[in-house]
Amino acid sequence: MTTALITGSTAGIGAAFARRLAAQGHNLVLVARDTKRLGEQATELHDLHGIEAEVLVADLSTEEGIASVEKRLGDRTHPVDLLVNNAGFGNKGRYLEVSMADELTMLKVHVEAVLRLTSAASESMRSRGRGGVINVASVAAFVPRGTYGASKAWVVQFTQGAARDMAGSGVRLMALCPGFVRTEFHQRAGMGTDNIPGWMWLDADKLVAAALADLARGKTVSVPDPRYKALMGVVKLTPRGLLGGVSSRTGRKYGPQ
Repeated sequence: MTTALITGSTAGIGAAFARRLAAQGHNLVLVARDTKRLGEQATELHDLHGIEAEVLVADLSTEEGIASVEKRLGDRTHPVDLLVNNAGFGNKGRYLEVSMADELTMLKVHVEAVLRLTSAASESMRSRGRGGVINVASVAAFVPRGTYGASKAWVVQFTQGAARDMAGSGVRLMALCPGFVRTEFHQRAGMGTDNIPGWMWLDADKLVAAALADLARGKTVSVPDPRYKALMGVVKLTPRGLLGGVSSRTGRKYGPQ
C-alpha cells in the first residue's frame, strides 16, 4: 500500500483528497492544526476503508510546523509516495489594507512551506524512482489580483519548473488550479459569497477526481473543470491592463479564490 501526505486535510479540498485516496486504499498522513478534527478524521477514514491514517499536528505558518512535516517526508523507513500541498488561506482586503504580518504569514504558508515540503518529498521520491506532488494553487494565479494571486502564481511557476527539472526521475509534479470551491476558505477569511454565481462553484470531490486523473496523465498544470478552462482561455486573450481592472473589481466582490 502506498502512503499520501495531505496538508490542510481536515476541510475542503484537502478533506476531499483524503476521502478519495483512502477509498482507493492509500494509507494517509493527515496534517493540520486542529488536533481534535485530525483525530476524528483519521478514525473515520480508518473505520470506513481499513487504511492506516497517521496524524501530524503542524502549523505551516511556523518554522516548527514546516520542519516537522519536512522530517516526516524525509523518513525513508516509512516513505510518502504522494504529497498534496493543500494548506492555504486568503486575507480579506486590498493591497495595503492587510497588515504586513498577515501578508508574510501567507507567504510562509503558500511559498516557503510549499518549496520546502516539495523539496523534502521530491528528494526522497527521486531516490526511489517514483512518487508524485500536487501543489494546490488557484485560477487566481493567472490574473493580476493582489498578493494572494501572486503567491499562487509562484506555486504554478515553481511547480512547472521543478517538474521539468525532475523529468525522467519517476517523480511527477503538478500545480492544481481550482476556481470557487465550496469549502471553509471564504468563511475563515470573513468573505461573503452570496453574490457568486451558482455556475462558478465546483464540487471538491469531483475536482479531486479530475486532479488525480490529470496527475496520472502527466500534466504539470491542472485546471480541472471545462468552465474554468474556457475562462482561462479568455484570460489569455484579454489585454493585461483591462484584465487587471476587471480582476481587481471581481476580487473585491467575490474574494481571492
